[in-house]
Amino acid sequence: MKLIVLLLSGGLGAAVMFGGFNKENPAIDIPGPIAMTEEAVGHYCNMNILEHTGPKAQIHLKNIDFPIWFSQVRDAVAFTRLPEETHEVTAIYVHDMARATSWEAPGDDAWISIDKAHFVIESEKNGGMGAPETIPFGTRDAASEFAALNGGRVVTFPDIPDDYVIGPVEVKHQQTGSVK
Repeated sequence: MKLIVLLLSGGLGAAVMFGGFNKENPAIDIPGPIAMTEEAVGHYCNMNILEHTGPKAQIHLKNIDFPIWFSQVRDAVAFTRLPEETHEVTAIYVHDMARATSWEAPGDDAWISIDKAHFVIESEKNGGMGAPETIPFGTRDAASEFAALNGGRVVTFPDIPDDYVIGPVEVKHQQTGSVK
């Protein structure tokens, strides 16, 4: 079954300013990550993110008290590249899957800033919505170890290809099991 996740014709979205990338406006208060609750619903899918396996993401926007949530990290990456998403981003946090409690429920103690993560793309592991995932790790070594076991390659946030996170994908059933 094919599903159009986020089809975009064109280039990158507006510039992303958050965490370590916000050199232009150091006066912006950078919020920390917050805990996932029953009220946390996916920005695009509008489903409770706690009901999905795999890494999640939260994006904090300037002048908005609560983050927007993503059931898959790939959707948060896509959000940063869509021209219609015009809010100023102040922080993006993703699960460090090397520190996650499990693939099924990564928990709230494993958040890291997206600009510090190393991502495995093109692996055999799908995200919580069944689409290919950009799986974050806090170290290149942890990402490389995961890729050696599950396939894929290691990239940093700016190096994730647009066509990997935006466009049609093959959706598969959720996978269970360990992160490694």
